[in-house]
Amino acid sequence: MASHQKRVGVFVVAYNAVNKLDWTLDRIPKEVWDKVEEVFLFDDFSTDNTFYAAIGYKQTKQLEKLTIHRNSRNLRYGGNQKAGYQYAIARGLDIVVMLHADGQYAPEVLPRLLEPLETDSADMLFGSRLADAGDPLGGGMPLYKYVGNRILTWLENRLTGMSLSEFHSGYRIYNCEALKKIPFMLNSNEWHFDTEILIQFHEAGLRIAERPIPTYYGDEICYVNGLAYAFNCLKAAVRYRLHKAGLIYEPKYDIVKNRYVYKKSDPYSSHSQILSWIEQERPSEVLEIGTATGYLTAEMANLGCAVTGVEQDPEMAELARPYCRTPD
Repeated sequence: MASHQKRVGVFVVAYNAVNKLDWTLDRIPKEVWDKVEEVFLFDDFSTDNTFYAAIGYKQTKQLEKLTIHRNSRNLRYGGNQKAGYQYAIARGLDIVVMLHADGQYAPEVLPRLLEPLETDSADMLFGSRLADAGDPLGGGMPLYKYVGNRILTWLENRLTGMSLSEFHSGYRIYNCEALKKIPFMLNSNEWHFDTEILIQFHEAGLRIAERPIPTYYGDEICYVNGLAYAFNCLKAAVRYRLHKAGLIYEPKYDIVKNRYVYKKSDPYSSHSQILSWIEQERPSEVLEIGTATGYLTAEMANLGCAVTGVEQDPEMAELARPYCRTPD
């Protein structure tokens, strides 16, 4: 059993979901609302009124736990996930659920899906529509998507050495400590981010659990180019296979050296030494050269420092920006 009560967050990825948003949030069970620390919605610069609908929903339902965020530009599906996971890590959450705002993945089953993470029996939970107890065709999955999913998953399993029932469900729950151990910021900003992060968890030796989930296909708008998505998923798996064979070098899959772990838990690491010094000296201002995605920046800001950060990678800088002071 888990040794302490887990801090759980639900990360709602949203893009042009104004017609489905209320329906999806209404389906989150009360026991989940009672349990979670925060439900944070990241609107990916929608062109409809998703952001304002979310604000209206929060005010109407008087949900203090619901926070609404809007990206300053469209980060794409993978980029939006990067922002959400960085937010969850910076908030100090133990578990983060990714839930799609269009309701395609059933919020009703969240209590059952959370159990492996809450009991520390998995590092990631994958909600599978194609697992033995699932019924994707009965849930409205088009036959061509079902067949394509089966074929693509078989190929990906063969290439990566994994044995998942499917690769392509967007219902995922992560242990935040596990997320810190993989370089997910190097992944694509597109839809095959989901494939790349699965491969990273596998390469890192992290525990992936699968649970069957119901399938819902309705009138939601699909923004995925199916052929391009399939090609990119296969490309990710092939590049992983070539990386493992030593024929190419793929940084996103170079995980075993642990170069990407946030090293706060190691008392001799530079991160721990810096934080220890700040706790002792309590400087009011800090200049951080190379913020990366803001792991250390957030820690220093939480200790009361006004951090001025410098980072050459614009995407990483954008994620670190909330923890830096605003120039006068």
